[in-house]
Amino acid sequence: MTTATKVNELSGTYTLDPTHTRIGFVTRHAMVTKVRGSFNEFSGSAYFDGDNPANSSGEVTIQVASIDTRNEDRDKHLRSLDFLGLDEYPAITFRTTAITPTGPEAFDVTGDLTIKGVTRSVTVPFTFEGQANDPFGNIRVGFEGSTTVNRKDFGITWNAALETGGVLVGEKVVLEFEVSAIKQDAEPQS
Repeated sequence: MTTATKVNELSGTYTLDPTHTRIGFVTRHAMVTKVRGSFNEFSGSAYFDGDNPANSSGEVTIQVASIDTRNEDRDKHLRSLDFLGLDEYPAITFRTTAITPTGPEAFDVTGDLTIKGVTRSVTVPFTFEGQANDPFGNIRVGFEGSTTVNRKDFGITWNAALETGGVLVGEKVVLEFEVSAIKQDAEPQS
């Protein structure tokens, strides 16, 4: 049962539920199809102030080693210095710098995304999907959002030319977020 229907009713501290959250990505492969993947290990928390969203904050840390495209050879290549550089850069981080309501059930989250040691500002539009009390007594909220980044902006430039023209891996990467978070308390943590 949904107990909150508007973003401004969600004040409190939340922790990501990794078993019910998906952090994924999509990019072009060989100019004709898409490759989808996700990260299976991450942690994150957020404080949301519904009365004054500018006071809100959040942070997510993604373990590069957990990348999963359902192809171990491709995943190994993605972990290498050609792409994410796991040995030198074991984590991808996102730290909010602004949260701006854009409607009664929508908001933009802007923050510093750091991939392979390069930090860029990124804005992700999110939609509030609902709030419910789960069978374990937790208050759970859901959000979905996505945004597109250029991997070259993060120093990820490897590619291979195709005989028919074009390149093997697209520059644009769609980042996808299907978030389930559990409310911890109503006050920000210090």
